[in-house]
Amino acid sequence: MRILLTNDDGILSPALAAMAGALQPMGEVCIAAPATEQSGVGQGITFLSPLTVKKAFRHGRFWGYAVEGTPVDCVKIGIDELAGGRPDLVVSGINNGLNVGINVLYSGTVAAVQESAWQGIPSFAVSTQFGELRSGAPFGRVAQLASAIIQRLCAQPYRSGTLYNINIPFAAVSEGGDSTPIAVPLDMTPHWGSYEKRYDPINRPYFWLSDRPSQNPSAPSGITTDYEAVGAGKIAITPLSVDMTCRPLLDQMSGWDLAPGAGFRFSGDEEPGHPDFHVIRWIDKPSDGLHTHR
Repeated sequence: MRILLTNDDGILSPALAAMAGALQPMGEVCIAAPATEQSGVGQGITFLSPLTVKKAFRHGRFWGYAVEGTPVDCVKIGIDELAGGRPDLVVSGINNGLNVGINVLYSGTVAAVQESAWQGIPSFAVSTQFGELRSGAPFGRVAQLASAIIQRLCAQPYRSGTLYNINIPFAAVSEGGDSTPIAVPLDMTPHWGSYEKRYDPINRPYFWLSDRPSQNPSAPSGITTDYEAVGAGKIAITPLSVDMTCRPLLDQMSGWDLAPGAGFRFSGDEEPGHPDFHVIRWIDKPSDGLHTHR
């Protein structure tokens, strides 16, 4: 079996190494991962500059390919050029941080396997809670458990254009933890916090997105979503579809009259000329917005 492995935390991530080790008994693992961390880049791809790829070595031996691009870049070029043939499955992870609910829209981890799922390859995104990268986080246990789950999922009929989003909390790999996954939908309730305003050493303002409860949720009273599942210490598996078309609404739209009114006409082309130039200055006071000047 040919396996393509990627992530969004970068090729040096210990969690990636743990996942590679756990997948090796399943087949030949080809690593194509970002050269630097690409968390939160979503479906971004590189097309305005050359995409460079370098060989990476670990303990003096070839380890994988470091791609100067996004996770989606890694999967695209991994399938086309690096894996030595079309992969039988693609795995993204282990991500150092949960990807539940609305997070999947921003996640580079999930975006990577959206690309391979779109190409009809069984695809899996694996995430766990934030952990200390050097030590203390049980990435090895998470990887072993994820590999076992992936093998079970591969034994089931595959539906092209879909992927599995797997979130494993540390509680599931702890002593006495429950390693039985449950299938749950995404929690689409907004959990992201607000932007915290801070100042750099020369007193220029900047903003930091704070309060992300989805990374370490508390245990809920009931389990109906992925967010609630990991909060209860359970493994959440959510099947995702690449086709984002809302079919019920599409059917309704066939009966809508969307043609412009009878009196509609174009007002003509815009006058030629130079584009407007804008100057953006620093926010000076909490009440200020961004000011533009023509």
